[in-house]
Amino acid sequence: MPLDETTDLSFLKQYQCVILTEVSLLLQKKINDFCHAQQPPIKFISADVYGICSRLFCDFGDEFEVLDTTGEEPKEIFISNITQSNPGIVTCLENHPHRLETGQFLTFREVNGMSCLNGSTHQITVVSPYSFSIGDTTDMEPYLHGGIAVQVKTPKMFYFERLEKQLTNPLCLVADFSKPEAPLQIHIAMLALNHFQESFGRIPNIGCLQDAEEMLKIAMSISETLENRPQVNGDVVKWLSRTAQGFLAPLAAAVGGVASQEVLKAVTGKFSPLQQWLYVDMLDIVTPLEKTSCEEFLPRGDRYDALRACIGDSLCQKLHDLNVFLVGCGAIGCEMLKNFALLGVGTGQDKGLVTITDPDLIEKSNLNRQFLFRPHHIQKPKSYTAAEATLNINPYLKIDSYINKVCPATENTYSDDFYTKQDVIVTALDNVEARRYIDSRCVANLRPLIDSGTMGTKGHTEVIVPHLTESYNSHRDPPEEEIPFCTLKSFPAAIEHTIQWARDKFESAFSHKPSLFNKFWQTYLSAEEVLQRIKSGESLEGCFHVIKTLGRRPRNWTQCVELARVKFEKYFSHKALQLLHSFPLDTRLKDGSLFWQSPKRPPFPVKFEFSNPLHFAFIVSAAKLFATVYCVPFTEKDLSEEVILKITSSVKVPEFRPSNKVVQTDETARKPDHIPVSSEDERNAIFQLEKSILSNEALESDLQMKPISFEKDDDSNGHIDFITAASNLRAKMYNIEPADRFKTKRIAGKIIPAIATATATVSGLVALELIKVVGGYAADAYKNCFLNLAIPIIVFTETAEVRRTEIRNGISFTIWDRWTIYGKEDFTLLDFINAVREKYGIEPTMVVQGVKMLYVPVMPGHIKRLKLTMQKLVKPSADKKYVDLTVSFAPETDGDEDLPGPPVRYYFVQEDN
Repeated sequence: MPLDETTDLSFLKQYQCVILTEVSLLLQKKINDFCHAQQPPIKFISADVYGICSRLFCDFGDEFEVLDTTGEEPKEIFISNITQSNPGIVTCLENHPHRLETGQFLTFREVNGMSCLNGSTHQITVVSPYSFSIGDTTDMEPYLHGGIAVQVKTPKMFYFERLEKQLTNPLCLVADFSKPEAPLQIHIAMLALNHFQESFGRIPNIGCLQDAEEMLKIAMSISETLENRPQVNGDVVKWLSRTAQGFLAPLAAAVGGVASQEVLKAVTGKFSPLQQWLYVDMLDIVTPLEKTSCEEFLPRGDRYDALRACIGDSLCQKLHDLNVFLVGCGAIGCEMLKNFALLGVGTGQDKGLVTITDPDLIEKSNLNRQFLFRPHHIQKPKSYTAAEATLNINPYLKIDSYINKVCPATENTYSDDFYTKQDVIVTALDNVEARRYIDSRCVANLRPLIDSGTMGTKGHTEVIVPHLTESYNSHRDPPEEEIPFCTLKSFPAAIEHTIQWARDKFESAFSHKPSLFNKFWQTYLSAEEVLQRIKSGESLEGCFHVIKTLGRRPRNWTQCVELARVKFEKYFSHKALQLLHSFPLDTRLKDGSLFWQSPKRPPFPVKFEFSNPLHFAFIVSAAKLFATVYCVPFTEKDLSEEVILKITSSVKVPEFRPSNKVVQTDETARKPDHIPVSSEDERNAIFQLEKSILSNEALESDLQMKPISFEKDDDSNGHIDFITAASNLRAKMYNIEPADRFKTKRIAGKIIPAIATATATVSGLVALELIKVVGGYAADAYKNCFLNLAIPIIVFTETAEVRRTEIRNGISFTIWDRWTIYGKEDFTLLDFINAVREKYGIEPTMVVQGVKMLYVPVMPGHIKRLKLTMQKLVKPSADKKYVDLTVSFAPETDGDEDLPGPPVRYYFVQEDN
């Protein structure tokens, strides 16, 4: 329906939220006043993109309650001490900072001694990273041990002003702290644009100086009406005027993503809303455009006129002629392809190509955010499908799609020649190692890289430009905290521990052991051969475990169920009894403190009850997986309660027999690679193998298993069912709060939460940086970004300037520098060293190829290598023209380590220029 100043707005009462785009400022104010006046108020959002500037405004009413301001999981803090004092000081476990903030609320549970705290809620004041105060505890009984403090999410009220008032005194989110004045400057410029439009009935003409001057006058008069009378930035007004008829699709994508998140906040009350303005711009690109003629920006009657009005025709042509390699066609990859299509990337008549690769197939769970895919695409390759869908947006785009993995471990890794043909590489990956590998290829081949990623409402972009910036590998994220081996094995304290334990059990029983079993019998072709070798005294690696598996192999469905029932007893009863045998409840440490205190929880055996749905779920899921691994057929009837009850009722469960094995309690200890096999185990192996052979249970068909690869997205395969049941049974054993199937799947499957809003924003920002890379901009034009749309924060920072390493005598290099030596057929290692010395002024002391040491003088025999030819040392394949080497140089001071230099690319023959 048409919407103007005369429209009756009463129809809006049926909506919770109103979003306006491309609506006059007068009408925005009228609709906002109507929405704000309703009870409850209708949430109001307006978003506009004009040329190289954009704005977003939110008004959710006088008062807007948010139930969860961040969306983060509530923190759980294990307690080591609570003082009897005013205020009482709570100290958390050593090396486990609480990461809380003053004013937050905590509730307590499992506190021994000061038990009146359990179930109570307290507002805290942070004292240090490891302690906080909770109020007066002087009258409470003394603290003994244990306890967990759990963060309590409390509602928060946000307050909004109407658009009319905010126009004169705007509350802006500052995104770029190097330009804190920018939001207000763009605010004035965009208001001047709105007034120009109202006065003249049109938007300023492209490149028209007269219109720009008129807009500047309007901006000056508007500035007088604003509180604090801010200064007007003439350049901002001029460039907004020059480009206002244009439209940058990636800028719209970025702001649209933020606006969409605000809509979700408006209707759910989850996450902190934007208060109240956000301005995002591309003013970084204007300086070189100053020298570009006005004709460059004028329309030519094609689909790129709106883009041309912002960046000029020459830059448009460079985008069309661009060769870009996009790695990953998931959520960000789909959004990137949309941006490429709208920008005309890879559509040049003679040049330009978009190459994409992704080895994954489309899953049902992808459809809510990977917008190029539809239900009929499920189980089709992402890259081929995404390419086909992108051509529907822009049929002139040239695109090659592949299903190759991009990492050093695969044969399909792209060659250096491939990378050098790319103008830009864009990564849209979750895998950090793959991103690091791609970065190393970009640095080696002097190619720009734009990296990005999201995790829920969080996102980042990073621009890497040869010779200007640091690379992705120049910094390292802090390593993920690993759960100690002893915690997983014996002392879980949180549901994450039991889920990881269950995941490990799955991998061990259904993937790792079957794989080792198959590998063993591929090496030794018959049981008789193995028996003969063992009897003759040979030690065959892994034979004891393989023979044990062979002897216990279930051969029908009944035996699969029996095996599952025995595993239940072992995992959830015998394990608890063994730990309590090794460490009775009253066990004390050398300092007199109890062994079983927070975070250690004493286990209690779980008694099997067929009627318990959790117990039944474990038996059925485990039996199904054992049947799959051992190639045992089963029917739907076999899974019925009647059949399972009949089998489990007659299972003879082994009695618990305590062992004197040492239980690992050292948190720094790692899982042992090999468990030693005793001579008694070897004797048992011989006896067991003889028994299997005599029983005809070591035939060729018995020497094969079917390893299972964990797959989280197929609900019918029982993988998540097993892990959920096993994890929650272990949680029950240790009195840990269980997790539902959804949370278990997220943790066990290492699912990175994703939302289309953050994806759209991040990919839009990447495409904006792509324009700068293609334009060859100076270092200060590029912006990295970190954002969290839940809070919300958006932070733009300048890229890190590349570091220069000094060798000596004024000789220095950066990560982007390459030294080059051209050889010939009879070129020796000594010739190579002399050539480096003559060309670069420094004599190498070591020469290394990857992990292979070609020349280290202190190594035996290496001096003799000086006479060998480079061909003989390196042994290149016939088509290999060069090799990348690492050279080191002697330090200036004796005793210091050798100094590594830049990579040296050695060509086996002189190349023609």
